[in-house]
Amino acid sequence: MDTNLDSGIAIRCEGLTRYYGDVKALDHLDLVVPTGSIFGFLGRNGAGKTTTMRLITGMANPTAGRAWIAGVETTNGDPSAGYAYGYLPQQPVFFGWMRAWEYLDYVGRLYKMPDKLRKQRTFEVLEQVGLKDAAKRKIAGFSGGMKQRLGIAQAILHQPRVLLLDEPTSALDPAGRYEVLDWIRNLNGQTTVFLSSHILDDIERICDQVAILHNGRLVKVGERDAILAEYATNAVEIQVEPGAEIALDTFVQQLAAQPWVESSILERRLARIMVSDMAAGQEYLLPMLAEAGLPLARFEWVRPTLEEVFLELSE
Repeated sequence: MDTNLDSGIAIRCEGLTRYYGDVKALDHLDLVVPTGSIFGFLGRNGAGKTTTMRLITGMANPTAGRAWIAGVETTNGDPSAGYAYGYLPQQPVFFGWMRAWEYLDYVGRLYKMPDKLRKQRTFEVLEQVGLKDAAKRKIAGFSGGMKQRLGIAQAILHQPRVLLLDEPTSALDPAGRYEVLDWIRNLNGQTTVFLSSHILDDIERICDQVAILHNGRLVKVGERDAILAEYATNAVEIQVEPGAEIALDTFVQQLAAQPWVESSILERRLARIMVSDMAAGQEYLLPMLAEAGLPLARFEWVRPTLEEVFLELSE
């Protein structure tokens, strides 16, 4: 174990680099994933997300750099880290002639799980991922969504401390996506989840930490809410209670005289105010509202979606 790793770090990468011929797929990635976090790993197609997953799990060798999971280096051929993490690849592959329970039993044997625990966990995880009724069906007859669920089942079978999920909801229908995301969210604080996805709504919904990769380089990393706040827009929305529409209209007209107000849009009970000076708006707007005595239903500085931030950073 490297001495610079502590119990607060689930995954660490230092200078992780990978070339494919002359193509640099990953460029000196330095990354720390806190223990217990749900960490969203974002990037356009070809940004290096799957390459990173493969390097972190030891399934591919880096050109340079090192990585650790749960304090065990994975880039030096040490297989012991495999017991600490579970991995769902982007396109999981199965033995089609096996039944679902047989496949999980096989995986459990690879992890050297005791017989009683292996059997217990096999049927527990099948129920967790909604495949209990398909336990005795051959995998060859599974739909894409069912195979994705089975892939999640094998990743969590041995109760790992760290889960690496590469596009876990890509083959699921909306109901299946909701169930899987809800299940991942419930892992928060118990199991560290390193989640790669191109569905940005999913990342924004469940992840508390986010990293954005662009052309193999890390361009942004941090707490989700802090990143969104950093790219906050210069708009504020004011919504009043029913019956206060005229008072809101009067207030918006008064605001137009303020030098820091750029424009406004009024739609019945909702006003959207664009300001040219955020600091002035944040200092004066609330006191003015209090003085006007408007019955507020909502007051909110509009923040961008994760998708908007992602598109800006990955242009």
